[in-house]
Amino acid sequence: MHEFELIEQCFARSGYRRNDVSIGVGDDGAVIQVRDGFDLVVTTDTMVQGVHFFPNVDPRSLGHKLVAVNVSDLAAMGAEPCWLSLGLTLPAVNDDWLKAFAEGLSETADYYNCQLVGGDTTRGPLTLTLCAKGIVPRGKALSRAGAKVGDYVYVTGTLGDAALGLKVEQGLSEISKKHRGHILQRFHYPTARVAIGQALRTIASSCMDISDGLCGDLPHILKRSGVGAIIDVAKIPMSQALKDSCDWQQALQCALSGGEDYELLFTVPEDKRGSLEVLLSPYGVPVTCIGRITGAAGKLELRHLDQPFVYQHSGYQHF
Repeated sequence: MHEFELIEQCFARSGYRRNDVSIGVGDDGAVIQVRDGFDLVVTTDTMVQGVHFFPNVDPRSLGHKLVAVNVSDLAAMGAEPCWLSLGLTLPAVNDDWLKAFAEGLSETADYYNCQLVGGDTTRGPLTLTLCAKGIVPRGKALSRAGAKVGDYVYVTGTLGDAALGLKVEQGLSEISKKHRGHILQRFHYPTARVAIGQALRTIASSCMDISDGLCGDLPHILKRSGVGAIIDVAKIPMSQALKDSCDWQQALQCALSGGEDYELLFTVPEDKRGSLEVLLSPYGVPVTCIGRITGAAGKLELRHLDQPFVYQHSGYQHF
């Protein structure tokens, strides 16, 4: 299969079709209709074999994850996901692998109402790059800047499951059959909190998704906003599967430093806390207040039940 057959068979014919795409896969460029009164939000993420995924990973889950992690960035901006561009570098063409990868990518793009509109394919070490584009009402995009002293710090869902899933895949941890499915699902098939991100446009003062661990990601909000934070580690939400599979210290390390949860981390002013629960209740995803923003610029302070908590691990570092 040469390059154009690969594109035609695996990526051009399948997937969700948006009515704002005039020209999609197959031309020199995509033509899309951007709505009046909206801002375009663009994000790009790269996954490299041996760095971001194992050589024997299920290609279907890889297609899912590539879409989900990019869409999660759009969710953190409060954007509606719309269009995807794929950069695919392959050492060789493996028909079965490609078809499974394309199915995972297409199914997940369909779920989030995205359309693959173009990209590039080339030979080289297995590397996957996705550029996701979305729209948000003009001036309403969420960002990492905007947190103010006195704001409350929240996270969606639970933290730490994906980190434990990585340890299981690395052979560094054994967990019971009862919880194995849930833990590995959270690692291989993350969920982007798109609807919640859009709902937070009118409430959150800052927002981002958690990809490198709470202790690695929260400092980005603190730096961009010029504030500090106090986090109560006793309030960090963890799944029963994580708590049953680790002692508390190990579970906390997964939750604080593990990464790949792709939950939303956001801040809310005090006068908007009352409407938060009502606004988010239809989505069926728990949100937990874990701390508060302070005036100590750049300082992240951890506590356990009002006592200082010493913790040495940081989040994931790429370099």
